[in-house]
Amino acid sequence: MSINLDFGMLMRSDHISAILSGVRVMLEMTLLTWLIAMVVGVLLATLRMTNSKILQFIVASYVEFHQNVPMLVHIFLWYFGFPALLPIVAQQWINGHDSGFYFACIAVGLVMAAYISEALRGGIRSIPHAQYEASRALGLSYLQTARKVIFPQAFRIALPPMVSHTVLLFKNTSLAMAIGVAELTYVTREIENTTFKTFEIYLLSTMIYLAISLMILATGSWLEARWRLIER
Repeated sequence: MSINLDFGMLMRSDHISAILSGVRVMLEMTLLTWLIAMVVGVLLATLRMTNSKILQFIVASYVEFHQNVPMLVHIFLWYFGFPALLPIVAQQWINGHDSGFYFACIAVGLVMAAYISEALRGGIRSIPHAQYEASRALGLSYLQTARKVIFPQAFRIALPPMVSHTVLLFKNTSLAMAIGVAELTYVTREIENTTFKTFEIYLLSTMIYLAISLMILATGSWLEARWRLIER
């Protein structure tokens, strides 16, 4: 059996425009989701550094909940469940302001924050406790110690798993298609439905995802090399 690939149908201007639009939405989601994950992840790691058993329990519960519930369920919970708790006026406002995009970013970002915080916690735990004591002896407060001494080292140590989590975050933005966000996977399915070029369009989409994932990994490798040069 011979397979005849035909990419000509995909080269139409409307299809190219749709694919580029899907890539743009995907990259916007990745950036916003990454910012949410990093901010919340650093906050969680900071709280877990404290001696408060209550805060440690809250953070541990957060991590367990977000790591053990499927990400798609989190997206559905935010998109369908959260607005139902709001007044009708608020629901109408949300529905008129691209709620799917933002709720998907929040859901994926909060889930990935759990993974980021655990990567940072691993980096923090590898730092000798004597550095904490020395920092406090020099008069640094808890937050100053975390910001100036602990986290710079923890970020360097945790960089490899954080890069892997960033790639995972990027790939998981494709789940937003389930709530109608017009990112690359959604656009790919729409084009396949109209052209019936299943293999061709999904191959093209796969290559785009692969190329961006490899660029993220290459950026992580470059950062690691730069840090090693700075340390010498």
